[in-house]
Parts: sequence; C-alpha cells; structure tokens
Amino acid sequence: MSQAQTHSHDHENIFLPKQARIVRIDQPTDAERHFTLRLADDTDMAFQPGQILEVGLLGYGEIPIGFASSPTRKKTFDIVVRGVGRVSKAINALKAGDLLQVRGPLGHGFDLDQLRGHDVLIVAGGIGLCPTRSLIQYILDRRSEFKNFTLFFGARSPKEQLFLDDLAQWRKAKDVAYHETVDRADDTWKGNVGVITTLFKKTTIDPATRVIICGPPVMYKFVIAELDRIGIPRSNVYVDLERRMKCGIGKCGHCQINDAYVCLDGPVFCYKDMENLEEAFR
Repeated sequence: MSQAQTHSHDHENIFLPKQARIVRIDQPTDAERHFTLRLADDTDMAFQPGQILEVGLLGYGEIPIGFASSPTRKKTFDIVVRGVGRVSKAINALKAGDLLQVRGPLGHGFDLDQLRGHDVLIVAGGIGLCPTRSLIQYILDRRSEFKNFTLFFGARSPKEQLFLDDLAQWRKAKDVAYHETVDRADDTWKGNVGVITTLFKKTTIDPATRVIICGPPVMYKFVIAELDRIGIPRSNVYVDLERRMKCGIGKCGHCQINDAYVCLDGPVFCYKDMENLEEAFR
C-alpha cells in the first residue's frame, strides 16, 4: 500500500485531484487570464481566503495558485493564471467548458478571527491583488463583522490593472476606502502616479489597524517602514508569500525559508514571525 493510501481520507484528498470545469474566462491583461471554475461534481469548494490550490493539466503538471474569490461566493471559485511557464501557458490556452485538475485547499489562509472587529488595511501590489481579492470579497460580503476597511492597490501601469469590474465598483463603494496608484501613467490615467506608499498620504490609518500586505518583494520593506511610522505593531501585520510556493505539500523544498515551509506554514504569515528572515522578501 502506498504512503498516500495509508493516510486518512482527509489527507488522501491532498494527493487526489478533483476535476473542475471552466465556467468563464476573462483576459484582464496581456499576461493574465481570470478563470471562474466549478467542481465537476457540483459540490462547493470549501476553503479560507488566502489558501492555495494546485491547478494541473494532464500531461503538463501542476502549479500552485491562490484562490482569487471568497468562499462566501458559492458554487464557483476564481483563479488568475499568469502565462509564464509551460504549465501556465497550457492552462491559459484552454476554453470555457474545458476541464482542469485541482488539489486543495492547501496551506493556511488569513486568520479571520484576528481581523474581525478591527479596522483592516489591505496593501496589494500587482498580481498580489489576486490572493487578496479572496479576502476583499469576504470582508465586503460580511461587512458588519469588520470596522473601517481600506484598500490600497498599485499597478505598474493602467493596462496592467486586474479585475477592472471590481475596481470600478470599489471606486464608487461606500463601505471600502479604496485608493489606487500606478508607477507609470498613460493618456487615459487621471489618478495617482507613484509607488504604493504614496497612498498613505491620502488617508489616515489608525495604529490599531490590522494590515495585510501582498505584492512584489521590493514593496514590503517600504510598506513596513510606513506602518512603523504610523505605529502599527508588527504583530498586527500579515504577509502573503504565495509567490514562493511550488508543490504545495512540503515535499520539494522550493519554498523553504529556514525551518518554515511557505506551503505548509503559510502562505499567510504574521510579519513579526518573519521580520528577521530577509530571504522571505527577496
């Protein structure tokens, strides 16, 4: 009997993929595709915002991707795939109605109990908006459970912005203080130009706020410096290190940082636990 078979039924599911059908595909940018999926057996996918899914295609392999929608949205779930390697490019060539293999959910998501009843600030850079969108939707769907909700989103340029329908809604929404910026403007852009930390000047953040950061490695250092200036304790800051993951089950070692495995111990970490691990933010 193989090791996988000797595990309990719950663990067995980690190794056995389920089939998911592509319900719809949007292409928000040249590089990314936004998939809405539904399990082929019509059951709900039970997961926490911030958790990971291994998404595979027979004959190609699989890649780890964070859920880009909230478990409060039943029946379907979203992922965003950036076409960079063999597997992701093959997935991005699929059409609505095609089937994918999915394994998960894996890892530890956002600790919602640490966020409920508090002001929440999400700082998302680039495709860091994908895994945080799961939490954004969750907070908006259960808005009464959270106090003030502020969202910062930074993209390199207007044409690299994701979830354009969402952005349009958030700009108008009364229940989220949404601020956005781009590094480089084009002729169409009327908003803020500059790195994401320039958004801190646009609003006042309470020192008791719970903060979630997800984005390119260069961003963390500068955002943390702003949070230190405000006086937010590092124990109230959470980071999503999803981009380091590979196998999702602690076997390949790709995501190991000292004695921590991002896929098993994260991808969401309290910044206080990671602040001395510089390689986590490279």
